[in-house]
Amino acid sequence: VSSYQGGHMEFFKYMIDLLRERDAGHIKVFGGGGGVIVPKEIAELEAYGVTKIFSPEDGRTMGLDGMISSMIVACDFDPTELGGAQNFDNTPEHWLDVARAITLAEEGKEVEIPEAPHPVPVLGTTGTGGAGKSSLTDELVLRFLADYPKKTIAIISVDPTKRKTGGALLGDRIRLNSLGSDRVFMRSLATRQAHRALSRYIEQSIAICKGAGFDLIIVESSGIGQADSEIVDIADLSLYVMTPEYGAAMQLEKIDMLDYADFVAINKYDRPKALDALRDVRKQYRRCHELFEGPDDDELPVFGTCAHQFHDHGVNALFSGLCRRLERDFGSAWACEDTMAVPCGVPQRNPIIPGERAGYLRDISRSVRNYKDWAERQITVADKLYQLVGARAILCAREGECDGDDLFRLFEEVTASEVTHEVQMADLDAEIRRLAHELEEDSRELLAAWPIILKDYAREEFSYTVRGKEVRVPLTSVSLSGTKVPKVQLPQRRTWAGILRYLFLENVPGAFPYTAGVFPLKRTGEFPTRMFAGEGGPERTNKRFHLLAEGQGATRLSTAFDSVTLYGEDPGERPDIWGKVGESGVSICTVEDVERLYAGFDLCDPATSVSMTINGPAPMMLAMFFNAAARQQARKRLIESGRLEASPEAAFEPLVDGKDWEELEHLLEEGEWEEILEATCRVIRGTVQADILKEDQAQNTCIFSTEFALRMMGDIQRLFTDRGIRNFYSVSISGYHIAEAGANPISQLAFTLANGFTFVETYLARGMSIDEFAPNLSFFFSNGMDPEYTVIGRVARRIWAIAIRGFYGGNERSQKLKYHIQTSGRSLHAMEIDFNDVRTTLQALLALADNCNSLHTNAYDEAITTPTEESVRRAVAIQLINSLEFGLLKNENPIQGSHIVEWLTDWVEERVLDEFVRLAERGDVLGAMETMYQRSKIQEESLHYERLKHNGDFPIVGVNTFLREGGGASVEETALTRATAEEKNVRIAHVQDFQSRHAEVASEALKKLQRVARDGENVFAELLSTVRVCSLGQISNALYEVGGQYRRSM
Repeated sequence: VSSYQGGHMEFFKYMIDLLRERDAGHIKVFGGGGGVIVPKEIAELEAYGVTKIFSPEDGRTMGLDGMISSMIVACDFDPTELGGAQNFDNTPEHWLDVARAITLAEEGKEVEIPEAPHPVPVLGTTGTGGAGKSSLTDELVLRFLADYPKKTIAIISVDPTKRKTGGALLGDRIRLNSLGSDRVFMRSLATRQAHRALSRYIEQSIAICKGAGFDLIIVESSGIGQADSEIVDIADLSLYVMTPEYGAAMQLEKIDMLDYADFVAINKYDRPKALDALRDVRKQYRRCHELFEGPDDDELPVFGTCAHQFHDHGVNALFSGLCRRLERDFGSAWACEDTMAVPCGVPQRNPIIPGERAGYLRDISRSVRNYKDWAERQITVADKLYQLVGARAILCAREGECDGDDLFRLFEEVTASEVTHEVQMADLDAEIRRLAHELEEDSRELLAAWPIILKDYAREEFSYTVRGKEVRVPLTSVSLSGTKVPKVQLPQRRTWAGILRYLFLENVPGAFPYTAGVFPLKRTGEFPTRMFAGEGGPERTNKRFHLLAEGQGATRLSTAFDSVTLYGEDPGERPDIWGKVGESGVSICTVEDVERLYAGFDLCDPATSVSMTINGPAPMMLAMFFNAAARQQARKRLIESGRLEASPEAAFEPLVDGKDWEELEHLLEEGEWEEILEATCRVIRGTVQADILKEDQAQNTCIFSTEFALRMMGDIQRLFTDRGIRNFYSVSISGYHIAEAGANPISQLAFTLANGFTFVETYLARGMSIDEFAPNLSFFFSNGMDPEYTVIGRVARRIWAIAIRGFYGGNERSQKLKYHIQTSGRSLHAMEIDFNDVRTTLQALLALADNCNSLHTNAYDEAITTPTEESVRRAVAIQLINSLEFGLLKNENPIQGSHIVEWLTDWVEERVLDEFVRLAERGDVLGAMETMYQRSKIQEESLHYERLKHNGDFPIVGVNTFLREGGGASVEETALTRATAEEKNVRIAHVQDFQSRHAEVASEALKKLQRVARDGENVFAELLSTVRVCSLGQISNALYEVGGQYRRSM
């Protein structure tokens, strides 16, 4: 178990307690948490019964391979020595006895098996490896549980034993969400021999499960070849699972299971060739079973299914067919009059992104490269013209200095006429005119504008317009030496080729392609500081917010949530939940919590913006946030109108004269609340992360099925578009967590941009136009120590701008990629933690030099604990020292013009475009996620880093070089920030109180929310009402029933 978010003491001890209670103390528990689990806690946990907690020092001395080897040695034992079964029963209390009986049977021991109390059907599921057998099994079991509320199910899953090593993975359980039910028992078996799809002990295992009284047994074989049909020998009903990718139709003749299968599922039906596959397999099934006179194709037991889609119509059809057959063969006990598995039919194909948009990443890559090729051709033409016009100026002894401005006037004079009065210049002028036809109007306009640009930036003050408002900013600052340092330094280029290369590929900040930044100049009196905070309950985090906002020109709040909140749950008394409440983030579960979290801040003030780092439950948290802000504005209106006696500042507090919102709401007139809420949404500023794609690829806090999560994200943006919400970002497309999971900077950037374009395609498929939603998208990157981080913002802005303008036709506002930077958490080390500030300072310097739009600097002690006030103050000081004291940053384009920066920009850009093509070859982002391409690549890059760190080829000062005498980690004296027991209990008491006060209306609100989801209406619009009376956990569990839970891959 890896544990990085606090609560590890309670979590590990609870796990040990549960294992001991269930007579499973023989199971070894290993853990690790970087520096978060400190040495004294490691000692305490190991004394309690945890076999080993690996520390950073263990990582340094043992390496990954050494840690794995030590675990394997520690876990080597003979399971038959644990004893036999005492009681056979299908209740969870006796599952261990059932499991041990199967183990004894596997080892050839005698097991006394009681008679089955009733006939028990066995469903055998088999198919090729990777066909989705486990996912389909899970979907069928979930339907059985829903339609047969009293029946119990045993799943026996067989994995192949490797011939070389003798080992078996036994990992199918990770795909089964249904295992959370106390009516589902699962046991994994290894084949224990090569070239077999089942264990030789499968029949004894089935008999044991029958004797235990289970009502249905599902046996899933390992992946099979064409000639395998072993499953039919042990099953009453057999299901063959395949995919559309079986080759030519002739290959169907070779599949033995088609002769015997009672049911056939063509899974992953949204893939190419699925329609032809369904036709051909039905023909083959008809031939194999000699059904030439009927039934119709639609009545054959051959189904298209998409097990990865929630409530798939094809899986519903397959399930209904299975139920009819069970009723026919095993009697009325399997009759089901009111099924939830409706509607039945053919799966929806490409429900998220239409098939005609396939390959969009390849098209984007081509679009960016085409632009650059076009720019290079124009640059070449301009270079030739510059030389020809320059030669003409010299030959005709033209008056003037022959500077760029003068030469361009001469060029216009020559090209304005078809006649040359100076005969000796006729051939030269003709060539100038010929080449001039190749210089496009865009290029001419830029060359003509260059002298104007030079004059604009030579002035004392620069003015530009943002959303109709004029902004005036001084263009220089004065150093102690009296040097006037320009805020924007233009290149000293005179050649037309040099000018066009700069304007086409770099340009001034605020101009296409925005390589140097999306705004002409930074705001004066405001720094990009946006510091992350979250600990304990809402009151403690609110205090930290006020500390961070003190003295800042703008209030930029960034919210970290605890893992209980991140997984969409309410605080609870169960030890593993209780331990994580308020750790490494703030505990929030109701709209009233959100009011207390941001108390004292006017959330509608133009100088205030709030960022929320939450993903799975993002729609619920955003709905709570909008409601909390609207309650502030409603109190403000009540106070201003005299309906509520209080000071103006009281509007921003959750209680006014001891009264909460529900005691004041009646003061509003009918329809006034809806008006206030809508007006609030239009002016409020901030960001919600909500990036479910990177969660699947890297971070893991997915809770809903990917399809449903993307649908709710689309619902948020649809409401933003319909209600004119322009100041709030509906998603923060995040590369930070991809980098933290181990990706190198190029992969971080490529995957993040690819995810961004996938959201674009998803929203376009919802019927929104690019300019309706693109301005509501923002990005979030990590800045580490690698050289590529120097240009991560430059490359991101350029690719995005070129693609949005050239491929999607977006306007200027849509082309501007705005992003937040957080310094690398991965570069924070528990060893020599004081050195972390040095790394953070360098990373912040790069981010500021590259014109990030906002910045969080990590505190040095975050490798160990939630930051203290002292460490956060140091982290803020890093930004302020860079911004206020470091002289080079008085200039706002300091890295433009550097040879290495320009080379890195081109190099990284090409590598990103190459990755786009690789993703396109795998079905773009969503297709690649199915095969876990992104996750695998991230893991490989992480392993590469760990190996180099361990062997010293990648030097890290204080970790593997320049070590403190005596070695070891210097963390014993570091203050640890933990949520107190009182805070945790207060959180539990609050959610219980909230739920009890709203018990009468919550049930109906949740049912209405579920109806909205089922009917395909806007879930987020309904959530704006639901969150007023329901807690986060109540809403999550209600939506699981209509949107599906996330199914994990391994």
